[in-house]
Amino acid sequence: MESESSVDNRRQKKVALPRSAPNLEAAHNPDDPDPWQSLWLDQSTPINPGVKQAWLRDSNTWSRQFLLPVVRPLARLSIVLLQVIKIIIPNRFCSSRLLHKLLAWALSIFATPEANWLILRHFWIGSENLAFLNANIKGAGVAMHPLRPYDLPDLKDNLFIQHDLNLFNFITRLNLSLRANNVGDVQANQSLDFSMISEDGNFPIAPQNDGWLNVLDLQTCIDIFTPIYQLFLTDKDFWRSVHSLQFDETIGIYAAKVLNKPEGLILVNNKHPMVVPATWSAGYRLVLHGLSAEMLHALLVQAKQQSLQKGAG
Repeated sequence: MESESSVDNRRQKKVALPRSAPNLEAAHNPDDPDPWQSLWLDQSTPINPGVKQAWLRDSNTWSRQFLLPVVRPLARLSIVLLQVIKIIIPNRFCSSRLLHKLLAWALSIFATPEANWLILRHFWIGSENLAFLNANIKGAGVAMHPLRPYDLPDLKDNLFIQHDLNLFNFITRLNLSLRANNVGDVQANQSLDFSMISEDGNFPIAPQNDGWLNVLDLQTCIDIFTPIYQLFLTDKDFWRSVHSLQFDETIGIYAAKVLNKPEGLILVNNKHPMVVPATWSAGYRLVLHGLSAEMLHALLVQAKQQSLQKGAG
């Protein structure tokens, strides 16, 4: 039997991300093609290679294959039931501070290293995406609150809620500024500033736990935690978080106008911003939100590299 200390050591083992996924580089078998390998080889979607590798490795797990199909319907049912309970006893168990502490602890114990790395990275790219628009939309220059977490304990500083607030505040402040300056539509500055975009798409994020309990993939984690998120937030805060997912399309439109690349909108979307689906679908749409943000950031990295090449030429 393993000693208690050896189990603790294994539980606390940390790994730097992204890690390679051996099956992605295996020889192609025409009689039994690997769908994950096909996705890895396909270059039609703009995304950071490390993110793509982490995403495919995290998706090709037993929890994603066997646990998620069971968790998702139960989670959606829980959201509906909590919605009814919130009508009767609104805000009874609300505590954003406790919620963020619980999420930070649970993710460190149960989520895969890839899931935690992708979550932490999301705050960085979200901040850079908004900073790019703020610097390059004529008449913008509004107040910002960038989020750059190094490790999971940083989530305790209300980061999930602040992430939503950043999006709403940016869109509201931007459009108030445009109205004040009698600007009818989003227009790009004459020259684009890419200084805030990390060219290699990498960020200083700490190595993540890789213990024997760190087995839940990102999508399963999101579906499990969404009802918990709803429980600990006020009904207004939860609805605002759900509504924020619809602004992927809005941000995509802004970026397409600034970059003059309307084709970039194909993958930066979460359906019409004025039609908010029922809250029970929030978990799935949160996954789309994460990938939309990643693809927008990849487009900005590509545009920055092209700009640098033109400048060098």
